[in-house]
Amino acid sequence: MIVALFILTFAESVAGTLLQRGLYFYTHEHLGFTENQNLWVAFGFGATYVLGAFGSHGLAKRFSEKGLLLGCMAALLGIHTLLALFPAAWLLVVGVLASAAVQGAKWPVVESYVSAGREPRQLLSLLGRYNVTWATAGFVAIGVTGVIVGSGQPALFFWLPALLNVIGILCAWSFPAKPPHLEHSHPARPAEPELKKMRALLGSARWSMTASYALLYVLAPLMPSLLAQLALPVTLATPVNSLLDATRVLTFGALGALGGWHGKRAPMWLTMAALPVGFLCILMGNSLPLVILGEVIFGVAAGFAYTSALYYALVSENASVDAGGAHEALIGMGIGLGPLSGLAGQLIVRPGTLEPFTALAITSTPIIAVCVLGAARSLFRLRGRPA
Repeated sequence: MIVALFILTFAESVAGTLLQRGLYFYTHEHLGFTENQNLWVAFGFGATYVLGAFGSHGLAKRFSEKGLLLGCMAALLGIHTLLALFPAAWLLVVGVLASAAVQGAKWPVVESYVSAGREPRQLLSLLGRYNVTWATAGFVAIGVTGVIVGSGQPALFFWLPALLNVIGILCAWSFPAKPPHLEHSHPARPAEPELKKMRALLGSARWSMTASYALLYVLAPLMPSLLAQLALPVTLATPVNSLLDATRVLTFGALGALGGWHGKRAPMWLTMAALPVGFLCILMGNSLPLVILGEVIFGVAAGFAYTSALYYALVSENASVDAGGAHEALIGMGIGLGPLSGLAGQLIVRPGTLEPFTALAITSTPIIAVCVLGAARSLFRLRGRPA
């Protein structure tokens, strides 16, 4: 089942990333959407993703994990087919918001299948491979976006995800109705004192992960213009722009292979500090080396925040869909907060006195402050315990 699960993960990640990050090139080129309109669509995507993620546990209890997974992919197949056949702007917005809710409900189930029945030591390695799989699929999706948008066949932008949904359905057809979970009394399950420590670390990791997604989605629409200000040609700007994602993929792989980080507070403190440092190096960087340094710092910190949040959630909650649902809901919250910060930044821009990147640094500060305080508060709960 693992091979089929990883094929499903790759296929569905390519399909999902096309609509999550590639969509805005499509809407700009073929529908004439402005930057503001794209930011509103991105905010709506994040908000409806949260709703789907929170609903996944109840839906899985009612229809079984397999039933929910197949239903989600069938719904996405229908949405993508409809958008390919009828490319109206209003229908695209409705379809994208609907697909966000479905994706939010789908991924917690996939994460449950990946992790259920695994001992914590087994889970660490498997999650590393899972994270590398979906993150690598993002590279493929972003690369394919440029080819499709410039192909003169815009319907391919939705036919490709539809085909990938069919592959996902075929992969999931033989899955068990419910993934097997470890008994709570299983000797490999952490003892209660260790679980309490994990839950505190989970709280910190979740705050950092939310910040990483919010700041990532502040940066994503700005990178082309930011790199253009450094006089980089497009041929060089594209690989530079991908360094953050590449660093995150490498971090996923390293964390899956190395187990010394889990259960420790020090990496959480470093992550909390590294995210705003990396973000500001990219946003305010006036030289290519500084921007590259920021991408590497941010990519490592974001990779650690995601991995630790998912690992601690699945171990402490015994790989339940509910644990994955909360994890994905926070991702959706970050995806929505980023564009909202971008919209707020545009409102306070004053040409000549307050430039766009400075305005975004200001409007992003509340997100950074709240998430850092939340992450720190969770770690302070561990005072008096071994580091």
